[in-house]
Amino acid sequence: MNRDEALALLTAPGGPYELQITAGVHGPLKVFATGPATLRELYADTISDQTFIVYEQERMSFAEAYAASAKIGHILVNDLGVSHGDRVAISMRNYPEWMLAFAAITSIGAIAVAMNALWTAEEMEYGLTNSGTKVLFADQERLDRFAECPGSPDVKLVAVRPTRMIPGALDLTTAMAALSDVDMPEVEVAPFDAATILYTSGSTGHPKGVVSSHRNIVSALMSWEVDIASQVTAAEANGEIPASAAPAPQPSVLLAVPLFHVLGLHAVYLMCFRAQRKLVAMYKWDPAEAAAIIEREQIASFVGPPAMTGDMVREARITNRDLRSLQVVGGGGAARAPEQVRQIDAVFANAIPNTGWGMTETNAIGTTINGAEYLARPDSAGRCLAVLEMRIVDETNTPVPPGERGELQIRGTSLFSGYWNRPEVNAEVFVDGDWFRTGDVATIDTEGYLYIVDRIKDLIIRGGENIGCGQVEAALLMHPDVYEAAVFAVPDERLGEEVATTIYASPDLDPDTLREFLSAHLARYEIPRYIFVHDGPLPRTGSGKLFKRELRDQAVASVTD
Repeated sequence: MNRDEALALLTAPGGPYELQITAGVHGPLKVFATGPATLRELYADTISDQTFIVYEQERMSFAEAYAASAKIGHILVNDLGVSHGDRVAISMRNYPEWMLAFAAITSIGAIAVAMNALWTAEEMEYGLTNSGTKVLFADQERLDRFAECPGSPDVKLVAVRPTRMIPGALDLTTAMAALSDVDMPEVEVAPFDAATILYTSGSTGHPKGVVSSHRNIVSALMSWEVDIASQVTAAEANGEIPASAAPAPQPSVLLAVPLFHVLGLHAVYLMCFRAQRKLVAMYKWDPAEAAAIIEREQIASFVGPPAMTGDMVREARITNRDLRSLQVVGGGGAARAPEQVRQIDAVFANAIPNTGWGMTETNAIGTTINGAEYLARPDSAGRCLAVLEMRIVDETNTPVPPGERGELQIRGTSLFSGYWNRPEVNAEVFVDGDWFRTGDVATIDTEGYLYIVDRIKDLIIRGGENIGCGQVEAALLMHPDVYEAAVFAVPDERLGEEVATTIYASPDLDPDTLREFLSAHLARYEIPRYIFVHDGPLPRTGSGKLFKRELRDQAVASVTD
């Protein structure tokens, strides 16, 4: 039995992952007949005494986490006046409260706005204002940043682990301690209700709010689940692994990526519920500390962008820690170099490499590939998951034959409903009714394996962070001594891509002074590492557009010399 046959068996009528067809926002959708229809159901159906969240010396079970989330839900509804459809933002480190607040928000029918914790005050203000946020959960660093917002957005503040109180803010720990055990507020939540807004950088202008429903998210989680089940089913049928008999130890995962990205939110946190995985959260990324946690907590799965998994490969080579518990080193956020795929297989005793392609707009899923097939095709992103369809089209939006390049388009149940308050953009990105234009140039071979070749969109992916070139260029041009600016990516061994710019500017402008100026307008990771000064106006094409390819080629040659 191969995986396709196993998948067909599992998703057939009467199967444990039966797929049915239902109407959706953009057309017919494949939905799972069993399993939770909403995130509220997901949480309520998986309450147990198994260990769930571990953070430093703190531990809580699934039952304890749900009880804590119920208290937060009670506070939101009864003390802060949050109603169905209201937006509630979270901006903090990966504290347990991030996850507890998210579960509460989505259980009461509100919309969780997962804000990039690295945003500047200006960017934070835009996100709060654009989303119409009513309540903001924030730690001390983000509370301080909120105080710097020039427009003072009208939101209610909930302080998480504050070191000093902000006037008017509600201290979450105090408010929860004042409550005895309470039930999660009774609110009707429907599958197509909006559950989240996650902001993603575009090639121009402000970030766009990606709106996803409960059904979008749950379908993504179930798609990963049935993909894993199909692999196990096929392997058992072929005698490659014995059929499960004794109960397996509790699975565990390391949370080292931010929860405000779909990789951390979906692939790590939300995937824990039905699998009853133990999640161990890190305060900040440190490969030596990660190795210590893997050994101490017997971590089985680690997921991160290429920069992080590359760090772990190097750490595994030098550490004395026992990393044999690690079974999967997963990827996402950016493509791995083929050499790193081989290194993961060689360096870790029991771990296999795994990756996939997905977007915020697809709720992290799209394709997956792992183990032997990944090692055989280390430059592939894998094959399409069960609730999605993919196609490659040419400039006329006509599908092309297998192996030919074109734009990757996708449709299906995990696909977002649209960008928040951006109908003009929605009209551009959805074609033929329900196909979403990804902006990626790709090929799909005769076996269905996807290969991402290039990007149509002017984006830089630095360590898994999407950086809009237009946004960085706009910040550069705010400086009075910068006359023209072109921003582009240059290769970086660790991060995949690094931010670079070529500017036409006053000869007296010092690059370090410019970076200091940019720090007030851009997040730290968005500030160009490489600044090249052109001795005159920047080259342009015949149509007047900046000739970025020439500038980038010159920059790459300079960086790699």
